[in-house]
Amino acid sequence: MTQFSNQLNNLKTKQFLPFLLAFAPIQATFSQTTVVTIDPTKDVKTISPYIYGRNNSLPKESYAATLTPTEWTRLRESGVQMLREGGGNNATKYNWRRRLSSHPDWYNNVYVNDWDVSVKNLRDSLPLSIQGLWTFQLIGKAAKTNANNFNDWGYNRSQWWVGTAQNLAGGGQPNTAGGNRAATEGNPDLYLESWTADSTVGILDYWFNTLGISKQRVQYWNMDNEPEIWQGTHDDIMPTGIAAEDFMQRYFAVAKKARAKFPTIKLVGPVTANEWQWFNWANATIAADGRRYPWLEFFIKRCAEEQRASGTRLLDVLDIHFYPSEKTAEQVVQLHRVFFDRNYVYSGANGVRNVSGNWNGNENKEYIFGRINDWLTQYFGANHGIKLGLTEYDADNADPSVIANWYASTLGEFMKNEVEIFTPWSWKTGMWEVLHLFSRYNKTLAVQGLSSDETLVSAYPSVNAAKDSMTIVLINRSTTETKTTLVQCPLFLINSPTAEVRTLKSLPSAESFFSHSQNAIQNSVATVSNNKIMLTLSPLSVTSLTVKGNLNRVATANIADEERVKIYPNPFNSFFKIELQDAGLQLVRLIDESGKEVFVQKINATDKVVDIKKSLPSGVYQVELLGEDKCVVRKVVAF
Repeated sequence: MTQFSNQLNNLKTKQFLPFLLAFAPIQATFSQTTVVTIDPTKDVKTISPYIYGRNNSLPKESYAATLTPTEWTRLRESGVQMLREGGGNNATKYNWRRRLSSHPDWYNNVYVNDWDVSVKNLRDSLPLSIQGLWTFQLIGKAAKTNANNFNDWGYNRSQWWVGTAQNLAGGGQPNTAGGNRAATEGNPDLYLESWTADSTVGILDYWFNTLGISKQRVQYWNMDNEPEIWQGTHDDIMPTGIAAEDFMQRYFAVAKKARAKFPTIKLVGPVTANEWQWFNWANATIAADGRRYPWLEFFIKRCAEEQRASGTRLLDVLDIHFYPSEKTAEQVVQLHRVFFDRNYVYSGANGVRNVSGNWNGNENKEYIFGRINDWLTQYFGANHGIKLGLTEYDADNADPSVIANWYASTLGEFMKNEVEIFTPWSWKTGMWEVLHLFSRYNKTLAVQGLSSDETLVSAYPSVNAAKDSMTIVLINRSTTETKTTLVQCPLFLINSPTAEVRTLKSLPSAESFFSHSQNAIQNSVATVSNNKIMLTLSPLSVTSLTVKGNLNRVATANIADEERVKIYPNPFNSFFKIELQDAGLQLVRLIDESGKEVFVQKINATDKVVDIKKSLPSGVYQVELLGEDKCVVRKVVAF
C-alpha cells in the first residue's frame, strides 16, 4: 500500500508523500539517492528571528572599552538578532544601582559589571532589529561593595586553581587543599545587600525613563538563572537551597511587578541548568497534590494556577539550558534530536528517567521541548501562546565542521518547531558561518521538508510571505560519506533554470567569518531539470540553495489536467462544486493563507462532481486536488 493510499484511509495523517513515484531521480536510483520532498503548503510556521542569537557579546565594564572593528563588523553583518547579556551565574547577584556583580565562581568577589554600558552599546551601535536579553534577580541578595574581596592577586597572582569556588570574599580563609569548601567561610553580609522584587524590577524605570532605552529593544527578560543549583553556585547565601514552592513565590512576585511596569514584557523562565535539572529540583521530583512532579511540569502547573488566580500573565517563554556530555562527531551531530524527536533513544538520558515522578530506568527518550509543549497545553490550555527558549547550550567538540553541522541542525529543528530564542553559551569556530548563512539567506516561514534518510540528511526549507522564493538548507551529517541528494518541489513550480547554492564544508580551524562579503561560503549554481535539483553533499556539510517560483500554478506532469477541472461558484459562501473530467484525482484539500489545512475529503473513482460544504472565514483559499502522480492547484475566495 502506498503512502498516498494510507492518507486516503486516514485523512488525519501528516506524512503525505504522493509525488515520489511521479518525480523519479535524475540519472540515479532511489537506493543510491537521498530523496528530499518539499511541500510549501504544509507545516507552515513563522521562524522567530531570535533563534539567531548569542551570549555575552557586548562590553560591560566601561563604554570606552569597546569591541575591535572586526568584532563590531561580525555583530553587524552576521545577521545576529538576539544578544543575551546577563552573564549567566553572574546575573543572580547583579546590582543595577551600583553596577556591581558577585562572581560565584571566583571566590564571590565583587566586580564592576555595568549593564548600562552594554544596553547603550546595543542602542547606539547595532541595527534596530537586534533584541537584548537581560536578567531579573530572584535570589534576594545583590552585590554591595568590592571592599571585602579576597586578595586573589596577593594569593597566587589571580591564577585559576581548584579552589576558586571557595567562599572567600567577606574575610574567608582559603583551604589550600582545594575543593569548594574554605578553611573559614567568608561573611556574605560584608559584600551583599538585600534585594527585593521592587529592587530587581526597578531597572525598568531607570532604563526607560532615565537612560531613554526603547522598550522594543529589551522586551525579553530572564527570570534569574539556574535556580535548581543555587545551593552549589550561590552556596554563600543558600548552602542548602530553597524549596521549589519558595522559588515559585519569588518568581510570581517579580513577574507580577514586572508585568505591571511593562505590560508587553516577555518573561523568560525558569532557566533550568541541564538535563538532570529539567526533571529534578534539589535532586528529586516534587511532591504535590498526592503525586510527584518533575520540576518543569511542576513549574508549568504552578504558573498556570497562579495565572488563573491572579489574572496576570506570568510566562511568555519556557527557557532551559543544555550541556550534553557527548563528544564524538557521530554523537554531536545527532543532538538536535533531543528536543522534539519522540523516537530518539538518547544515550545521555538521565533525569528523564524521573519524568513520571518516580525512577524508571527504561525511560530513554528525551524530546524535552515536545514534553514541555504537552505540559503547556495540559495546564494552560490550547492557544496559550507560550514559546520555547534555549539560552545556554554547548557541544563538546572542537572540529569546526562538526560544530557547524550541530549548530545548523539545531537551528533547523528550531525553525520548523517555532522555538522563540536560541543563544548558545560557548561560541566556537564554524558558528559564525552558520549563523550568517541561516539568518542572511533563510526566509521567514518554515515549511515541510521530508527526507528519505532523515538520520543523515535533513532538509529545512523556508519561504517568503509571498511564497515566490524559497531557501532550502540541506545538512549531510555523515562524517565520511558524500550524499547524492534529489530535491523535488511538486507544489512549487521553479521558474528559473538554475538555483543559487551556498555551501559550508571542510571549514578551517581558524575563524573564517569576518563579514557578509568575507567568509567561507562556497558559491555555485545547480541545474533545475523538470522542477528537480540534483546535488552532491559532502560529508559534514551545510548547503543552502535558493530558488524562485510560483506556488499558485498547476504542479503536474500534464498541464492539461488543469483544464479538466472546473470550480463554481467562485467566490463562494458556504458551498462550492468541483467538476472533474479526470478519474485520477483522489483527494481534495483546502489550505488557508497561513498554510493550515482546513478541510480534506476523499474523491471516489466514480465522482464527476464533488460537493464541498464548508463555512469558512472570508479570504483566499487554495484548493489542492491530488492523485498518485499529479496535483492540480486552484484558488477560491470565501465571502
